[in-house]
Amino acid sequence: MSATESEQAQRAVRLRRPERSQVAMLIHCPDDLVSASHAVRLVMSVVEKLDLERFSEPIKARDGQAGRDATDPQLLVALWLYACIRGIGSARELARRCQDSAAFRWLCGGVTVNHRLLSDFRTDHGAALDELFTQVIASMVDKDIVHVSRVSQDGVRVRVSAGASSFRREERLAHLLEEARQHVDQLRRQVDSPEHRAQSARQRAARKRAAAEKLARLEQAVAQLPELKQKQAEAEKRAGAGKHGEKVKQR
Repeated sequence: MSATESEQAQRAVRLRRPERSQVAMLIHCPDDLVSASHAVRLVMSVVEKLDLERFSEPIKARDGQAGRDATDPQLLVALWLYACIRGIGSARELARRCQDSAAFRWLCGGVTVNHRLLSDFRTDHGAALDELFTQVIASMVDKDIVHVSRVSQDGVRVRVSAGASSFRREERLAHLLEEARQHVDQLRRQVDSPEHRAQSARQRAARKRAAAEKLARLEQAVAQLPELKQKQAEAEKRAGAGKHGEKVKQR
């Protein structure tokens, strides 16, 4: 090796490394969060066609008056409707999805919401939203626009299906409405109920324990890597010795 090659070998290697704590300016369009065929777009299209004037009547924020803007009831209806279709009835869980889920973030379109705002809207308009969601979900399932398969609450599974093919149209729609009503009712009971908050706290604690256990297993896996490397080398050495012995016998 020449002097020049030796000097180059001693220099620090230049590498591109992740900088996860570095602040970066990102330019993105919220509309790109979901595909053109995503179900959440269909849900929003349905909501945009609904008459939601009754949900705007209690709003006190008006043009020319002091105070901050109110959150669009159309957005809140869309969030709760899509949450209902996805089997989500907790305001806290919905608020979390609005931060973590691309579909819910797409619905929000940059508007921030919290669990208290979501809970207040759901409880203030409880009966009206129940009626609206029951009819919309039954209609969307009937037209095969969405599939509402189950509700997860204390192991309860509520099916919303099209019913038997032998049902007459009226009976089928009546069946869908009843199933949708049960579905909506099950979810409404989750809205910040003490039982569900306690259940959510247990779930968070369970997730925290699971993460700690996973980290411990990961550390154990990393710790045994040198031992595994040594065993692999010994196995390769034995395999090489065996092949050498076979060659000797063949001679």
